[in-house]
Amino acid sequence: MDTKLQNQIVDHLPNDPRIGEILLKHTSLTNEQLDEALAAKDKEGGRLGDILLAKKFVLPHEMMRALCVQMGLRYEEDLKPIEIDPALVNNIPINYAKQRGILPLVKGEESVTVAVGDPFNLEGLEDMRVFFEAVDIRPVISSPMRIQDAINKVYERNTGDVIENISEEDEESYDLESSVDILDATEDEAPVIRFVNSMIHRAVKEKASDIHVEPYDKEVVIRFRIDGVLQDILHQPRHVHAAVTSRIKIMANLDIAEKRLPQDGRIFRKVAGKEIDIRLSTVPTQYGERLVMRLLEKGGSLVTSLEALGFEGETLKIINRLCKLENGIVLITGPTGSGKSTTMAAALRKISSPDINILTIEDPIEYQLPGAGQVQTNDKIDLTFAKALRSFLRQDPDVIMVGEIRDSETADLAITASLTGHLVFSSMHTNDASGTFPRITDMGIEPFLVASSIEGVIAQRLLRRVCEKCREAYTPSALELQTLGINTQAVRGDIKLYCAKSCASCNNTGYSGRINVHEVLKMDDDIRALIIQNADASQIRRKAMEKGMISMQEDGARKVLAGVTTVQELTRVLSISVVEEGVS
Repeated sequence: MDTKLQNQIVDHLPNDPRIGEILLKHTSLTNEQLDEALAAKDKEGGRLGDILLAKKFVLPHEMMRALCVQMGLRYEEDLKPIEIDPALVNNIPINYAKQRGILPLVKGEESVTVAVGDPFNLEGLEDMRVFFEAVDIRPVISSPMRIQDAINKVYERNTGDVIENISEEDEESYDLESSVDILDATEDEAPVIRFVNSMIHRAVKEKASDIHVEPYDKEVVIRFRIDGVLQDILHQPRHVHAAVTSRIKIMANLDIAEKRLPQDGRIFRKVAGKEIDIRLSTVPTQYGERLVMRLLEKGGSLVTSLEALGFEGETLKIINRLCKLENGIVLITGPTGSGKSTTMAAALRKISSPDINILTIEDPIEYQLPGAGQVQTNDKIDLTFAKALRSFLRQDPDVIMVGEIRDSETADLAITASLTGHLVFSSMHTNDASGTFPRITDMGIEPFLVASSIEGVIAQRLLRRVCEKCREAYTPSALELQTLGINTQAVRGDIKLYCAKSCASCNNTGYSGRINVHEVLKMDDDIRALIIQNADASQIRRKAMEKGMISMQEDGARKVLAGVTTVQELTRVLSISVVEEGVS
């Protein structure tokens, strides 16, 4: 340790105010609490600050400010990363900055101002002196969380320059012959590694569900799917494609020499404290391999409630009754990415209790369900939905969740389980609730078995929520009212809808987050009779509407009128088209 730097820190320590006196002056700490902490210190030993924190008499940021006062150091609440020159971190690997919790802020002629979360981080400050060959290191103290956030933002701004360092020669050097160099390279040695890591981090931070790497004739386009919609993120020169593709395939343990056939792989990364499971898919195109990465938080996602997903009123009551059944099948349907797994997890969370045995088979496990036995499919050992479901029946379950019914074997086993006293939740890919029954019978399942086992079908989509910070109210046109099923011209002036604008809070998209739009078909004797007669989906739908089923379009219209989303979003998701005929 450089003694000059150590003396520089020690010189800041004052001789007079004790830490307790500073906390009494600058925080809500009371004399009684301080006396209690001092008594504990005398009895058990340890540092006074640690005792005060353990007893929750002061908050961590209050303690840090008190230390700064004691040491004569500056405490900064807002680091303003936008004002930090990204060039300052060019020679500092991001992993080092995060591990040390340290970030350079300003460089003078002979001094460097450095943000640090721990004022006693002497080694980190000494490293900064060596990095910048500076005589004077001036520490600024901030909360570790704000420093980590600033590090992420500064290095993200630096990423655009990193990719430019991948020269046209790197298209070959990072491809086949030099693949080992990519693996062995440290973060500051391989620009492509820094770029890919930064791309994944940004996708996680912006809550993207997918990353697309798409090669074209003269450029490579990187897009993120955020809230169900693809957004352009970066356009880069064509020559970077081979380097980036090879790096990602190596991370997934794929064969980088094979470019003619599709490949699938998995990548596990820890990003911002989250375990991320990345499903990689590659397909060959005329301009090179196209990559799609599906991002899933590994077993740690928060299971929300049915109410928070957008279920309400009579629809919510029906679902609650379905969840309390002793046996039968409850199906959740919709296209890929419509939130089926989330709805099933919310339903299981609602009924989970110590006296119920819940087993699930999923691909992959997206939500951690306390009290449930969760199994993930594995194609390599032929652990399929059907095989797991067959073994579940010997595990004394009360409730079974099958991630998806894909074939007749799984459908037959699910029906068998429901008819032998188990409640089964599963999903299928159908456009609406009524289309589910013909789909199952097309798998070869007898109509009478379908009618006797299925108790309800929830069909759903996800609508983007309009950003509450920038949305703008307006009076709807007659065409928009017709789209919502409101045709009375007299009420036009009394109805206010919202349109999407843009602001920094929603990344200038006008939308932030998503909400469920759905229809719930509850089985009864009339609908069962239609199924046994092999009625088509339209007949079943008409009967369900007569029985009071609220359609997805009607549910979506209610959410538009409530200001949760927009007419444009509803028509996009549900593909609603209204012919403007006779409307002024």
